[in-house]
Amino acid sequence: MPSGALERQGQGRRLQISRRALLLGGAQLGAFGLLAGRMYQLQVLESDRYTTLADKNRIGLRLEVAPRGVILDRHGKPLALNRTTYRIAVVPEIAGDMALVLDRLNGLVPLAEEQRAKVLEMARRQRSFVPVIVYDNLNWIEIARIGVNSPDLPGVEITATQQRIYPEREMGAHIVGYVGAVAKQELTGDPVMSLPDFRIGKSGVEKVYDLKLRGDAGRRKVEVNAVGRTIRELQRTPESAGNTLQLSLDTHLQRFAADAFGEETGAAVIMDSNNGEILAMVSRPTFDPDLFANGISQKDWDALLAAPDAPLVNKAIAGQYAPGSTFKMVVALAALESGLVTPKSSFHCPGFLELGQGRFHCWNRGGHGKVDLHSGIVESCDVYFYEVARRIGIDRIAAMARKLGFGEPLGIDLPGEMPGLIPDKAWKRQRFDQPWQIGESLIAGIGQGYVLATPLQLAVMTARMVNGGRAVVPRLVKGDALAGEVPSTGIDPANLDPVIRAMIGVTMDAKGTARAAQIPAPDMRMGGKTGTSQVRRITTRERRSGVLTNQERPREHRDHALFVGFAPLTKPRYVTAVIVEHGGGGSKTAAPIARDLLLETQLQLSGDSA
Repeated sequence: MPSGALERQGQGRRLQISRRALLLGGAQLGAFGLLAGRMYQLQVLESDRYTTLADKNRIGLRLEVAPRGVILDRHGKPLALNRTTYRIAVVPEIAGDMALVLDRLNGLVPLAEEQRAKVLEMARRQRSFVPVIVYDNLNWIEIARIGVNSPDLPGVEITATQQRIYPEREMGAHIVGYVGAVAKQELTGDPVMSLPDFRIGKSGVEKVYDLKLRGDAGRRKVEVNAVGRTIRELQRTPESAGNTLQLSLDTHLQRFAADAFGEETGAAVIMDSNNGEILAMVSRPTFDPDLFANGISQKDWDALLAAPDAPLVNKAIAGQYAPGSTFKMVVALAALESGLVTPKSSFHCPGFLELGQGRFHCWNRGGHGKVDLHSGIVESCDVYFYEVARRIGIDRIAAMARKLGFGEPLGIDLPGEMPGLIPDKAWKRQRFDQPWQIGESLIAGIGQGYVLATPLQLAVMTARMVNGGRAVVPRLVKGDALAGEVPSTGIDPANLDPVIRAMIGVTMDAKGTARAAQIPAPDMRMGGKTGTSQVRRITTRERRSGVLTNQERPREHRDHALFVGFAPLTKPRYVTAVIVEHGGGGSKTAAPIARDLLLETQLQLSGDSA
């Protein structure tokens, strides 16, 4: 081949090699550029993000439940507080032979076979360095027994926890309430609520003021390894206990009121008519709130639900009863405010009132004769109030009832308050699509028929009458009572006066239905009104054949006994409402309880400022 051709061929090969080298070099340079760019992005532009992610893998946050705030009565006596209890846990990787350690623990503190099996199962399922709880709520003696033998118990850890306790137990259960473990539907996203020791208010003021009582959880930053084992603590923020809650309740009065019922069931309220503070509120029967502290057993829960007298229900705010004759003051005030009846207006009571083909009976079959407002209340004449109700109509009665606190919740700081029921023409048309009948007004005039009220509403009614017509509202937390000027109900004080004098006559006049229950101390005497509420209608046939007495009827057919009262007679301050379920006549059963409550209240709080 000619030398020229060889030279040209060599030059072509060199040129081809140079192009390949250039392409390869360019590709390498591009790859290094991409790598450098990615490294710049990771190490410079996104360094904060990946530093945070690395810290999350390395640093863990541990939460610690804060002590729940204590609840006190008006004098500072504890109603709910925390008790230190102890827990035993075992770390499987340190214990080695879990079965052997559990056998040794069982020799010191009995361990149920079911719990032993549960512990062994948990030890198998979770990581070996995670503690498994063996015992909860141990006392100091049990803990000391285990502590002395700790050298023979490898992996055993002792930790202190807080348990909620209620010193007054059943006496304050419906008011204070109780706490329990957080249910799934109660989770809000707050991580502390998922802790096994965390408890939430389930009823009473524990529930209403739960956020105030919780406090702030403690926080620990700890360094952990790849599998979550804690290596060391980096930072600690101690927990902050919940706020103290002081109630207006008087522990002594609460206990006294509960004991006053004996074996009877029902409810009672004692209230300061000036500021609305609830001094005592009892509902019988009751329950032990300590049952709920660490989870109530299914057996105990079923027993409470099945109990015929509803121990879980706070009857003082959720029990809705026909108020009977305690409602007659409402009708009297409605009549006086209407101008259609005056204190001197009188009607004849022959023992019944006829309306069309119907006959409406008075409790006194022989009748009361000539009756005016004063004697109508003092002797509790049904015919007088039938006639008054017929003249003024249901709408005027309903309007006055609402002014005095009936027909809607009063806003007491407790869950579960019921509104009662105050009917009127519009209500019946909406509820039944039927017109109101005059006969229904007569029945409502004596607090029967559709009318329903709670014991708390009866106490508020009494308070608003004796405090001069101010619309005081009930409060349970000390300091939360209405401050400053309490608004008026709009009732003319001139119309309140004859009604209050008649209530004094109930306990002071010779024919007063509660004369026998009057407080003997002259400076502490009470006024009030008895009531008897039928739980079933008495038929004409039963009346003709002779109505059985309350004691002759089955208990569930006996009348409820009621009494509302106030004391002292001059400058009334304290009011009470008492209902004894199936207790018969209010003068025989409820009035004596109310007398004792008002007397004890005055003796107990005689040093309190007005």
